Amino acid sequence: MTSPKIVAVRGMNDLLPAQAPLWEAFEAEAVRVLRSYGYAQIRTPILEPTALFRRGLGEVTDIVEREMYSFVDALNGEALTMRPENTAGVVRAAIEHSLLYEGPCRLWYMGPMFRHERPQRGRYRQFYQAGAEALGLAGPDVDAEQILLLRRLWQALGLQDVRLELNSLGQPPERARHRADLIRYLEQHHERLDEDARRRLHSNPLRILDTKNPALQELVEAAPRLLDYLGEASLDHFERLQQLLRSAGVGFAVNPRLVRGLDYYNLTVFEWVTDRLGAQGTVCGGGRYDGLMELLGGKPAPACGFSIGMDRVVDLMRDNAGAAARADCEVYVLHQAGATFELALRAAERLRDAGLSVILHAGEASLKSQMKRADASGAAYAVIVGEREAAETAAAVKALRAADAVAEFAQQQTIALDLLAPSLAKLLRGERAGHAGLPSTAEGRLKQ
Repeated sequence: MTSPKIVAVRGMNDLLPAQAPLWEAFEAEAVRVLRSYGYAQIRTPILEPTALFRRGLGEVTDIVEREMYSFVDALNGEALTMRPENTAGVVRAAIEHSLLYEGPCRLWYMGPMFRHERPQRGRYRQFYQAGAEALGLAGPDVDAEQILLLRRLWQALGLQDVRLELNSLGQPPERARHRADLIRYLEQHHERLDEDARRRLHSNPLRILDTKNPALQELVEAAPRLLDYLGEASLDHFERLQQLLRSAGVGFAVNPRLVRGLDYYNLTVFEWVTDRLGAQGTVCGGGRYDGLMELLGGKPAPACGFSIGMDRVVDLMRDNAGAAARADCEVYVLHQAGATFELALRAAERLRDAGLSVILHAGEASLKSQMKRADASGAAYAVIVGEREAAETAAAVKALRAADAVAEFAQQQTIALDLLAPSLAKLLRGERAGHAGLPSTAEGRLKQ
């Protein structure tokens, strides 16, 4: 009797080899851009004390109320949670290890987060975020710099249809005045509120402004605007941010209903959004959280940051006709077993020494069968070590992709083994000008 098949947890997806190149492309560009702005990597645990998120994110947020994967450790009774986001964890680490002792720091992270949500495209129970936190830095200049960083990343990834929305949440006293007036306004229209809005009315009324319910749009459009409650300092901060963005040529729209979903935000909040992903159109969100360090037990320090929904950005890259994925294999090495395998093994190692990604055919099979495998691998070139080539200490090279070689390379050519790796490295790395052919065996022999 066959054992029942075990499958992945719903909403927690496997990342398969065919999908990996786009993820790797995003990760490489993100790391490059983050480093170019002076951010250093930090890695924090997936498991954190539950109290970190209850205190940092807010007891009445959707994440804390309904979405966290929390449990009590049976060994010691400790309440733990799989991180639903990573800003709180980064701030906890900065406090614990005194990272601000010598001054402000810029940190970036990348990894899985966990929320118990209803799975759909762009929203999973295990999802991935890349983010950055600038700790100990006040002022709209840092807010603007992070937005410029993100614009640079979108450009590097070839994403053109993401747009920036901004708002200011002011400071806690300003939000408190607005909150009181907002509750009074919504209470006057209680019968028009949906179940979700009624649940949030007295616990987190600001989130009602972000509702997607079409029946509530007219009501929230007429609600008191937080921007009208901002004091002089908050308005100056917001105006200066907009001025910096205009000066840098960054387009944006002020969205008074943009509130974000976490309690720690103040002043600047922003989102990068797209219309290409349906309801899950936010690909990046961030803002300023000047009170979080003190809230989590550290000395008061200003801070701002953002997180990118990697799953959503990779979806956009996959849909983007200009985002071609790099093949994991550049060269596929074929052989006829026996002594030819030994030479093929040496050839593969030399190609790897030259920085190329190589698959050496495993096992025995006909060259015809191996060539089918080579073509399916995505490799640009097949390197063939048959008995004739082995006798000459050479290899045959055949271009597999029309875009990678001119017509003369489509015909199989023989090359001395000591010239194989440098020649293919030049071709694949674009270092050779023009389209000169591969050198023949007469031009070099392997030094024994």
